[in-house]
Amino acid sequence: MTRSALLGLALAGLAVAGSASAHAASWRIAQAQELRQWIAAAPQDALPVLDTAELDTALREGPGPALDLSARTLALKLAAMHLLGASPANQKAGWQIPDTDAQTDLGQGLDQALASDSLARFLTGLRPAHRDYAALRAAYAIESDPDRKAVIARNMERWRWMPRELGVNHLLVNAAFFEARLTRQGKPDRTWRVIVGKTATPTPVFATQITGVNLNPWWNIPASIVREKGGRFAASQGYVQTGGQWRQKPGPGNALGQMKLVMPNPFSVYIHDTPSKTLFARETRAFSHGCVRIDDAVGFATVLLEGSKTSAEVAAAVKAGNSVTFDLANPIPVYLAYFTAAPAADGTIAFSPDIYRRDSRIALAAKTGVPCRG
Repeated sequence: MTRSALLGLALAGLAVAGSASAHAASWRIAQAQELRQWIAAAPQDALPVLDTAELDTALREGPGPALDLSARTLALKLAAMHLLGASPANQKAGWQIPDTDAQTDLGQGLDQALASDSLARFLTGLRPAHRDYAALRAAYAIESDPDRKAVIARNMERWRWMPRELGVNHLLVNAAFFEARLTRQGKPDRTWRVIVGKTATPTPVFATQITGVNLNPWWNIPASIVREKGGRFAASQGYVQTGGQWRQKPGPGNALGQMKLVMPNPFSVYIHDTPSKTLFARETRAFSHGCVRIDDAVGFATVLLEGSKTSAEVAAAVKAGNSVTFDLANPIPVYLAYFTAAPAADGTIAFSPDIYRRDSRIALAAKTGVPCRG
C-alpha cells in the first residue's frame, strides 16, 4: 500500500492495517478527552485541526460504541497525519522517496496505546525522528513572520514524507541548500558543497543506496545531452562512440571528474566529481543536468570507503588513471531531497530560495498556516 493510499484510508475513517478488528480496544472518557487535547494541539506540528463534533457528542453520552467509533476514527486520522503528512498525492508530485512507513500498523499501535494508557507516547512516536524536524518544530512555535512560518510549515510536512528512520549511517543531499550531509552512527559527521540541476533540469527527489565508488569513471553521455549538443563531440576531449553510444574516456577533462558513486536509480542521476571546480564558490549552484556534483570528491570518496580502502589506496588508484570500482564496506542509504528551511550550525533556522518553485505546491490551510488536507 502506498503512503498516499494509507493516508487516504485513515482520513476517510476506514481501517488501517487491520485496525477495523472486532476486538479493537474500548475508550475511556479520560482517554477520549486526552485525544481531544492532542487534536487541538495539532497546529504545534503544523497540522490541521480535525473536526471533533461527533467526538464531543459521544463524550457527553459517555462510554460505549459511539465513543469508541468516533475516538478511534479521529485517532487514526491524527496518527496518519503525524506519520505520513496531511498533503494529498497531487501536492507530493515528484517526491520519489519510498514510503516505508506506510506499512506501519496504526490500528495495532493504537490498541496497545489504549491498553497501556500511553496515547501520548504513541502519537509522539509517529513524528519524524530526525533532529531537523525537532529544530523546525521549535522554530515554528516562536516564529512571528507569517511568510517564514509558512516555509517552516511546508518543510515540516516534507519531513513527514521522509522515512522516520533514515539509517544510523546515511547521506542526505539537500538540493535547495546545495549541500550533502553525512551522518554516521546517528550523528552528523561532515558536510560538502554540491552543485545540483538547473531549473530546467532539476535534481529529482529519490532514495537509493550507495554501494561503491567508481574512480576515474567513463562518462556514458545521456541521450538528452547528445541531442542538446547535436551529437557533436571532439575526439581531442576524449569522446568516443561505440555501438551508437557516446562516451568520454577517464581523464582530467572528463565531465564526471575523478569520482562517481555507484548508486543505482531509475533517473540515471549520480553524485560525482567535476572539472569545473570554480562553480563551488558560487552561492547559488544550480548548473547541472540533474546530477549532483560534489566538492572535494576524492576526499568524500575516501571517507565513504573507510573500512574498505585506505586513503593511500584511494589516492594511488586515482593517480593510476584507470577506471576502477571499489565497494563500500557496507552500503549506505542516500536521500536526494529538497528542504527550503533547515537548522543552521548556530541553531537558528536558515532559509534557502525555492529554486525549483516547489514550496507553493504544498497548500496551506486558510488562516492557520498549516498544511491543508486537500
